[in-house]
Amino acid sequence: MRASIPRSFSAQTAVAPAVGNATLVMTGAELLLSMVEARWTARNGDGSKMDSGLKAQQELGKIEQQLAKLQSVAGQTDDIRRQIQQLNERINTLRKQVSAHLSAWEKTELARHPQRPYTLDYIERIFTDWSEIHGDRGYADDPAIICGMARFHGDDVMVIGHQKARDTKQKVYRNFGMPNPEGYRKALRAMKIAEKFHRPIFTFVDTPGAYPGLGAEERGQAEAIARNLREMARLHVPVITTITGEGGSGGALAIAVAEDLAAQALRITPTDLNQLGCIDGIVPEPEGGAHLDHEAAAAFLDAALAKHMQEVSRLSIPQLLESRYEKFRHMAQFLRVEA
Repeated sequence: MRASIPRSFSAQTAVAPAVGNATLVMTGAELLLSMVEARWTARNGDGSKMDSGLKAQQELGKIEQQLAKLQSVAGQTDDIRRQIQQLNERINTLRKQVSAHLSAWEKTELARHPQRPYTLDYIERIFTDWSEIHGDRGYADDPAIICGMARFHGDDVMVIGHQKARDTKQKVYRNFGMPNPEGYRKALRAMKIAEKFHRPIFTFVDTPGAYPGLGAEERGQAEAIARNLREMARLHVPVITTITGEGGSGGALAIAVAEDLAAQALRITPTDLNQLGCIDGIVPEPEGGAHLDHEAAAAFLDAALAKHMQEVSRLSIPQLLESRYEKFRHMAQFLRVEA
């Protein structure tokens, strides 16, 4: 006859392996975190050691994933939960230190991170009643640029942006975010619709540049870009542009040190562009970058867009055109001569 096993004993035997596995995961996570902390301390703010900051952020992300999986497992002891909280606090502290000391090239690499939110990610979180517009009414549709009507805080708007992808099939479909002439012409068609119906335009920039293929050149790539720039300067509706990733600065150099020197010399970081008057402000991101928290990144951007929308909505059409002209007229002025 089989003896019955006491309920308390069976529960203990079930919990014991879980506790043992949790201890192993905690030990491994703490060891990895200690190694990252030691390497970052050894760097001591030396920006010549390339990719140190980005590598540290990647490793911190992996540790966080391990802790998140461990935290989701039922039956954790109070001691394990306390250790997880302590490790998360150390991760957040180190992430703030890393973010504050990224070099110019590391910031460029961060802007190209494949997990950063793209235009459709922001549309999903910031806008409502999205209705996409396809085709340039002349040649084809370009999936590298998406356009559509939507509502922003209840107001009718037009949204236009570059769209990248994360898996190989989608990257090919989106042409890696590099527009063809038909993409620019589709964008112009959407902007003219917005102007006709008095809708403000929100644009999202994230591209390594226009597609440089033979077919694109044959179909008038340069002319399409130039025409868009000219027509956008004349639009009688506000245009609010957000650079969500890279802004057409393709062609990375081969040597890491040269990349950093070029990035510093070109002054392409948000801080540099803000000082030069090329942009109107910098939208804060979650600690470590937008790729770590799409929801928080969208919330920060939503608040910034609402603020700028309120400001430009007060301007009359002549004031809007004049302010647009003055902005580009004085952009990146290094020397101003007083009259």
